[in-house]
Amino acid sequence: MHMTGPPQSLRRFRFNRPQRIAAGLLAIFLVQGFWLAGRPSQGAIDTPYALCGSQMWRNPAPDAVDSTSCGRIRDGILAYRLAGLPVALVGLDGSGREMASPANADTPAIRPAGGASPSTVRPGLVGRAAIRLLPRLPFLAAGFLLGGCLWWVTRRLYGNRGGYTALALYCVSPAMLRSCAAPDAGVLAALALYGSVYTWIGVAHAMRPRQRWSPRMLLLAAGLGMAASAHILALSLAVLLGLAAMLWIAAGRGREILPAIFLAVAGALALVFACYGFSPGATGYALRPAAGFARFSLDPARQFFGSPTQAGVTLAAGAALVLYLCVRKSRYFGNTAPLLCALVCVATIPAGDPNGAQLWALPFLLTFVGGVFADAYESRRGRWALAAAAAMAALQAAVCVASLPGLLN
Repeated sequence: MHMTGPPQSLRRFRFNRPQRIAAGLLAIFLVQGFWLAGRPSQGAIDTPYALCGSQMWRNPAPDAVDSTSCGRIRDGILAYRLAGLPVALVGLDGSGREMASPANADTPAIRPAGGASPSTVRPGLVGRAAIRLLPRLPFLAAGFLLGGCLWWVTRRLYGNRGGYTALALYCVSPAMLRSCAAPDAGVLAALALYGSVYTWIGVAHAMRPRQRWSPRMLLLAAGLGMAASAHILALSLAVLLGLAAMLWIAAGRGREILPAIFLAVAGALALVFACYGFSPGATGYALRPAAGFARFSLDPARQFFGSPTQAGVTLAAGAALVLYLCVRKSRYFGNTAPLLCALVCVATIPAGDPNGAQLWALPFLLTFVGGVFADAYESRRGRWALAAAAAMAALQAAVCVASLPGLLN
């Protein structure tokens, strides 16, 4: 499907019926996310992120990322920065205690959990409730933004019904809710990877003329920088998948593609350098070759699609794949690109992460599902396709609600 910039009249924000339906679906996502974020997790995964992240913000020295209680960060610094920022802003130390103020400077030192250096802190009423929710808010916001990006892409490519299909399945995905309701780099990498690939595609379409290059290049650099700061392998996938899409769209224009790649990657590396406190040593450690290593296996994909909590998504993906293979009308770039991206991500296992990158694959997979079903809605049996999609979304919603109480255990 040909992707071009919308007319000027369509660029104005409108809150008509399609936008209201999408907002309602995203509100359902937020309600579930806030309910999960307000519950204590038995694994206590919030404390290391909040503690080390708040230490980075309170100590702006270039070596701050190396002097926290977590030592050198192995899995991307962005999750620690985001989890620690709201904690540091309200004056907590990351372990649920308020920072000492001049008024209580004589309070004895307490060593925070996680091996941090002693600091003068005191138990605070704010900390008991805030430390549970504050570190999780940035990740819930990232999940909300990813849902908005998914809606924007699928609606622009496939129309309202295709957008509804993809967004409805996204908003009742236990895997995504689990990643958004607690500090986790997975949702950050998924957002950056998905946004970067489709920005690459937008840049490729805007090469001639170049009036819309500048804002898209800035957006692309920001997306790639976010990907590298979340997980360096996400940057590699974003560049490789985006480059493949650009070569597909802009075939024969290699001289124009190379400057775009150079500018985007240079901007991304500058953002990574800033995230690591402008420390060459810490940035070099984050960009070391071993951090970007990955292996490929179908085992995580089998676990993901074999999980009862993904029953609706699995059925929808299987039906979409059958339709894609059997109906020639569905085999075009708009459907093929997200399918290939999903296949690459779902089979990728980053170094040190046995769970793989299924979460990175989910928005691409749902984009593919939305596109294929949008074509089916326009066929002679469109009503049957619409009924089947509604049934799958209802099934996914049922298993999602049933699985919510145990997601963070």
